[in-house]
Amino acid sequence: MRILQRVAEGSRLNAESPITPIDARRPWLLALVLWLMVAVVATLALWQLRRSALESQGREMDLLSTALTDEVERGLRGAEEGLQALRLELAQHRLPLIDGDAVQAMKTRADLMPLVTTLWLLGPDGAQVAASDATALPDLQGFLPKLDLLPVAGLALSLPFEDVVNHQPMVALAFRIENSPGHAGGWIVGAVPAVKLLGAFGVALPAPDARMAIFRSDGVRLAGANVGAPTVDEATVAHRLAERPTLEVRRFGDGRANLVGLHDVPRYGLKVLVSRELDAVLVGWRGSVELSIGALVLLLGIMAAAVTILTRSERRRVAAQQALQSQLSRASKLEALGALAGGVAHDFNNVLAGIVGYGEMAHDEAMPGSDLARHLDKVLQAAQRGKDLIERILSFSRGGARTSSVFELEPVIEEVLTLLAASLRPGMVLERALEAPGARLRGDATQAYEAVMNLCTNAMQAMPAGGMLSVRLAREHVDAARVLSHTPLPAGDYLALSVSDQGGGIAPEVMEHLFEPFFTTRSAQSGTGLGLAVVFGVVAELGGGIHVQSSLRQGSRFTMYLPECTEDATAIEHSTGPVPDGDGQRLLVVDDEPGLVALAEDLLRGLGYVPVGFTDSSAALQSLVDDPGQFAAVITDEVMPRLSGTQLTQALRAHAPQVPVLLVSGYGGALLAQRALAAGVTRVLTKPLKRAELARALAELLR
Repeated sequence: MRILQRVAEGSRLNAESPITPIDARRPWLLALVLWLMVAVVATLALWQLRRSALESQGREMDLLSTALTDEVERGLRGAEEGLQALRLELAQHRLPLIDGDAVQAMKTRADLMPLVTTLWLLGPDGAQVAASDATALPDLQGFLPKLDLLPVAGLALSLPFEDVVNHQPMVALAFRIENSPGHAGGWIVGAVPAVKLLGAFGVALPAPDARMAIFRSDGVRLAGANVGAPTVDEATVAHRLAERPTLEVRRFGDGRANLVGLHDVPRYGLKVLVSRELDAVLVGWRGSVELSIGALVLLLGIMAAAVTILTRSERRRVAAQQALQSQLSRASKLEALGALAGGVAHDFNNVLAGIVGYGEMAHDEAMPGSDLARHLDKVLQAAQRGKDLIERILSFSRGGARTSSVFELEPVIEEVLTLLAASLRPGMVLERALEAPGARLRGDATQAYEAVMNLCTNAMQAMPAGGMLSVRLAREHVDAARVLSHTPLPAGDYLALSVSDQGGGIAPEVMEHLFEPFFTTRSAQSGTGLGLAVVFGVVAELGGGIHVQSSLRQGSRFTMYLPECTEDATAIEHSTGPVPDGDGQRLLVVDDEPGLVALAEDLLRGLGYVPVGFTDSSAALQSLVDDPGQFAAVITDEVMPRLSGTQLTQALRAHAPQVPVLLVSGYGGALLAQRALAAGVTRVLTKPLKRAELARALAELLR
C-alpha cells in the first residue's frame, strides 16, 4: 500500500509539473514494474493466507484429535474398571455361575458397564464358562496382545467383528484373571460397539469431509467415522507418525491429499487418526486465488481485495479488543459492587452492634421465662440472622475480618465432597480428581470450605434430572498475566480448582450478572442469590481469579485459580473451659461512633475490666504514647477518620510493642487480615460482637 501511495503521489506531482517528452517505452516499463510488484505482493499475501488457513485448521484438528483421544481413553478406562470390578466379584465368589443365574448375573454386570454390551467368562483353556447373552465369541486368535501372553489384570483388544443380531461392527476387550481358591482363572471378555469408542465425535464431525479412525498398534482399524474400507495407506500413516504425534499431509487410497493428525493412547496401544481433505480445507483459499488472478487485470480489483483483507483483519482485532474490554468491564463492575456492598455492610454492622450489645444486657436484666425475656430472645435471633447476611455480603466485598493462616486445600475439598456424597439425588454421580497433594493456601479455611460448597451446591441445583458433578484440583503455572471471564489473573503458581456440571448451561445475559449479590434465576425458595457472590469474594480475598466456561444445554465449568502457598501449615489452637472475667485491667477502647464506645464500656465493666474510651484515634494514640504501660490491651475499630485501626496499631508499636491489640471491624476493605497481620494486630474480630465472644478473645489476649 505504501508503494501504491508513492506511485499515486508521483503521478499527482507529474500532473502538476510541465509535460516533457518521454521515451515511449517508459509507460510500458512502468506498467510492467507496477504489475510485477502487485503480482509479488498478491503472491506473498496468498501464501500467507494459505499458511494461516492451514495453521488454523491444524490447531482445530489437533484439539479435535486430543479431545477424541481423551474420549477413547476415558471410555476404555471405564470399561476396564468395570472388568476389574467383575474380576473382584469372581475372586470373592459373589458371582453366581450356575445356568440361568449366571446369564442373568452377567447381563446385569454388562448393563452396568459403560460401553460394554455383552460379557463372556472364559476358562483357562479358552472355553466359554458363562455369557450375558447368546452373542457368539470373537476369534480368540485375533486379540492383541495374544491371550496366552496377556499378564494378569492386563487388557487386550480383538480384531473387529460383526454382531450377527444387530449387524453392527464390534470390538472385544479381554481381561486376564488370576487363579484363586475356587476359580481356575481365565479371561473376562466384553464386547463394545465400535462406534461407541468414538463417543459423541462419531456423529458430530466438524465437517462433511472429516474422517476419524482408531487403530491398534499393529495397524488394524478398530473403528472409524466417515471412512470406507480399511486401506493400507491409513495403517502406513499410523505407523509412520506413531513416534511423533503431529499434523502432516498424506495421500490415502483415493489419491487425495489429506491433512492428518494422530495421537496415541499408550495405555491401550491405540492410535487415534483424524484427517480432512486438503482441498476442502483450502476451498476458501482457492477462491481467493481465483479472485486475485482476476484482480491482476484491473488495479482497482487488487486494491479492493487488499482493502477487504485489511478490513477483515481489523474487524477481528476490534472483535478481540471488544471481548477483552467486556471481560475487564465485568471485573470492574464487580469491584464497584463490592466496594458499595462493603460500605453498606459497615454501617449496618454498627447498627447491629448496638442491637446485639444492649439486647444482651437487657436480656440479663429480664426475668428468665418472662415475656420480656422471650421477646429479647427474638430480637437477638433476628440480629444474628442480620449478622449472617452481612457476613455473606462481606464475603463478596472481600471485607470480612477473617483469620489468615496456612492450610492444606485437599482436606477442605474432601470434607465438602464427603458431605455431598451422602446427599446426592438419584441419577447424580460425583467424580473427583484431586491431583495436588500437600498443596497449601494462605487465608481462611472456612472461606475456602464455603466457596467449594457453594460451587458444588450450585452445580447440583443446575442438574435437577441428574448428571455428572466433577470436581478437579491441579497445580497450574501461569506464565503471563491474563484476563479471565470475570477477573484478571497475574502470573504465578496457582491451584486450579474446577467444578463442572452437565446442566442446562448459562445464558449470555445471565453471565454478565453471575456474581452480583442477590442476583438469581431461581425462585425465592431455591436460593438468595448470594452463593456465587460469596465465591467471587472468597477467590478475590485469597488473591486469585475465577473463570467461567458455559454453553447452553452443554453444562458449565467454574474454575478457581488460588495462589499456592509454600509456607508450613499453621497450627490451630482451640480454647476450652469457662471464660474468666477480667481482674480490673485497664483497656483502651477506640471507635468513631460514640454510641459504640459507650456500649463497649458498659460491656467491659460488666466483664470486670476498666475501659477508657476514645472517639478520636489520634487522641487515643497520644494517651498511649504519654504512658505506654497504663493499658493492658487495646480494642479498636478499623474504619475511622484520621487514623484507621491498622494505622493506629502500626504507630503504637513504636511505643508499646507488647500491648495486645484487638481489631474489631464491620468492614475493613479488601485483604483486611493481611493488612492487620502486617501492622502487628494480635486478633481480628467481626462486628457485631457477642459478649461471650469478646470475653473469650480478651481472656486469650491477656492470658
